Amino acid sequence: MLRNILKKILTLLAKLYLRRYKPEIIAVTGNVGKTSAKEAIAAVMSIQYRVRASGGNLNNDIGVPLAILGDWSERYYREGPSLGFWFEVILAGIVFLIIPHDYPEVLILEYGADRPGDIGRLAHIYPPHVGVVTAVGETPVHVEFFASPQEVAQEKSKLIKALGPDDYAVLNYDDLTVLDMKDRTRAKVSTFGAGEGADVRISNFDFILDSEGRPEGVGFKIHYESGFVPFKIFGSLGLTQALSAAAGIAVGTVYKLNLVDMAAALGSYNTPPGRMRILPGIRNSIIIDDTYNAAPASMHAALETLRDIPASPRVPSVIKRKIAVLGDMLELGDHSIGAHQKIGDLAARVVDILVAVGEKAKLIADAASDQIPQENIFTFDDSDEAKVLVQKIIEEGDIVLVKGSQGKRMEKIVEEIMAQPEHKQELLVRQSKKWLNN
Repeated sequence: MLRNILKKILTLLAKLYLRRYKPEIIAVTGNVGKTSAKEAIAAVMSIQYRVRASGGNLNNDIGVPLAILGDWSERYYREGPSLGFWFEVILAGIVFLIIPHDYPEVLILEYGADRPGDIGRLAHIYPPHVGVVTAVGETPVHVEFFASPQEVAQEKSKLIKALGPDDYAVLNYDDLTVLDMKDRTRAKVSTFGAGEGADVRISNFDFILDSEGRPEGVGFKIHYESGFVPFKIFGSLGLTQALSAAAGIAVGTVYKLNLVDMAAALGSYNTPPGRMRILPGIRNSIIIDDTYNAAPASMHAALETLRDIPASPRVPSVIKRKIAVLGDMLELGDHSIGAHQKIGDLAARVVDILVAVGEKAKLIADAASDQIPQENIFTFDDSDEAKVLVQKIIEEGDIVLVKGSQGKRMEKIVEEIMAQPEHKQELLVRQSKKWLNN
């Protein structure tokens, strides 16, 4: 009851804000990479415009209007949504509706789909000028609330269907499900990806290694029309980083921004915490922190990245063992068993040691047991149990991927094994009061 009243008030205020200040909305959706893409788009658009990007995962019927009303995300996650907080939001919303202020010219918002109808409703209430779809994948997250993965993709496509002929759809060229959305929109279409036909194209993707052969980032080129710019992103790994940068460039081209200026803006772009971040670990190990969330597509991408990290030609023994600490992938419904088994099959071809966390993750361990020696597979019910074992087994030269759905709280394991736990507030996900009290 209270939630419905709150939703109605926030929705009304947000609609009045859009009518008064007339910002352009860039809406981002997808099952993989949407938050990183949102941050890259914000970095690019800040070259020329006053920009606000929604914080955290404020992507539903409460979060989107909250992001429109102000930059409330830090307090929302730090303090929790108390009655006092909502009173302050509504009061400030009314005041700044009456008294003009420097409202953003561009809003960059995430539109999420937990259930059928979510994105269609958000796109109708808050119509975007640019719709960006990052990736859907074979078995999307939240599929348990949909009849099929195809229905999830259909829901994501409602963002693109809502666009008019003067709007722009920015689509991932490499994801065929996303690319097919070009036929469902009246908008102008721009694509990004590594495929030869992409309008904004990634090439020469590779790992950046330090003098000892340890991975410290990724390098690539981005091509647009007849030009290209080289990129280096330090502190994180994976093709997702390049795709996020390409999505940012693709949106920038809609607004006729200069390619070199966009590259310079992305030079200071930092991948958000928990998204394939490289962190120093105990005993001179390396952590790949991908603990923000997990779906089959992102889990697959993370393991492929771990697989492809090269041994240094100068110091071949710098990476001694590859360890994966994998938690449950939640909200997959009837697809859960098959999805976890596929991840287990892939993990078996990549890692030396596998740690599975959660009831569903035991399926990962079972699927990998034919190829990984049993003494190198460990299963635990939760992250609090697992972190003790992981801390014990790490040796110098290990590289450790930690990933799982947010409900498994895999960041607790990263905190246990990171070399600088005193910096956890700025380096890890879910460090707010709301999460730490759970």
